[in-house]
Amino acid sequence: MILLRRLLGDVLRRQRQRQGRTLREVSSSARVSLGYLSEVERGQKEASSELLSAICDALDVRMSELMREVSDELALAELAQSAAAAEPVSAPVRRPMLNSVSVTGVPPERVTIKAPAEAVDVVAA
Repeated sequence: MILLRRLLGDVLRRQRQRQGRTLREVSSSARVSLGYLSEVERGQKEASSELLSAICDALDVRMSELMREVSDELALAELAQSAAAAEPVSAPVRRPMLNSVSVTGVPPERVTIKAPAEAVDVVAA
């Protein structure tokens, strides 16, 4: 089962760590207890919209950016879950490749790929 609170916590933690900030710094700036922020980051507590707004302000991140990243994580988790539940196929289905792109040196969370839905096969590793 995919838990939204876990995905949200993971994204919040990554945002904080990218900035090199501690839980103590962010909790103080957001005016939330360090323990509660820690539980939110670990996906153990559901954060209210007010709390998310305060944390986003403390991290200087737009809530829409946070939610977009959470949405991307959710989409990947759903694909992985679907792939894991699917029965094995006896022979791989070959489809013509429209374009091939190789990206190196870019963190995976910063890569965005846009293409027509019918032309894209996504494999979650």
